[in-house]
Amino acid sequence: MNAIVEGFALFLGFLGWVMVGVALPHQNWKESSVDGNVITTSTIYENLWKSCATDSTGVSNCRDFPSLLALNGYIQASRALMIASIVFGTFGIAATLIGMQCSKIGGENYIMKRRVAGIGGVFFVLQGLCTMIAVSWYAANITQQFFDEFYPGTKYEIGEALYIGWASATLALCGGSCLMCGCKLGTSTEKIPYPYQPPTRGIVHSAVPTQSQSVFSVPSHYGRNAYV
Repeated sequence: MNAIVEGFALFLGFLGWVMVGVALPHQNWKESSVDGNVITTSTIYENLWKSCATDSTGVSNCRDFPSLLALNGYIQASRALMIASIVFGTFGIAATLIGMQCSKIGGENYIMKRRVAGIGGVFFVLQGLCTMIAVSWYAANITQQFFDEFYPGTKYEIGEALYIGWASATLALCGGSCLMCGCKLGTSTEKIPYPYQPPTRGIVHSAVPTQSQSVFSVPSHYGRNAYV
């Protein structure tokens, strides 16, 4: 795999991982809509952990969600998916750093390093899928409540954190796809360690006898008693 492609894929995955960390604690996952309201006295915005309100004077007051079990199912699922996304991204960064050709970690077995880099790409893809499912599920509930004419509660609009999450998922999917595709493409010029093997060629016997062979191999026509 080309080292430039590996570096670019790692940059995309790392950037997506950072953006997940930004989107998870972000306050504006959804913000109260002003559509149809002539006078707006306060603005309500929520994330996965708390609900905040800002009045016309700019004073904010936040309240944590009192119970995990009392929350809606999509909020609990979004929490779990976003945390899993951060974990997958961490594993993806570690595996890609080990599997990069320019890295000395893991020795010089470039075939194995290429496979490890491919595993890092799988983790990045899982990170992107978890993030995409979490933010899309959350946004789907917002839009469903917004367009429901009989919904009695406060209607919300999509917040900034969801756009950050979508961008993060796109970057992670692109980086992971590059690593997964690159691990299957081997070139003839790729560095592959060649283990030392002793020579297997047999000894070539020459038709011309050597000096040592001529001393011991010359037949003698005299008996043993001829030298007495």
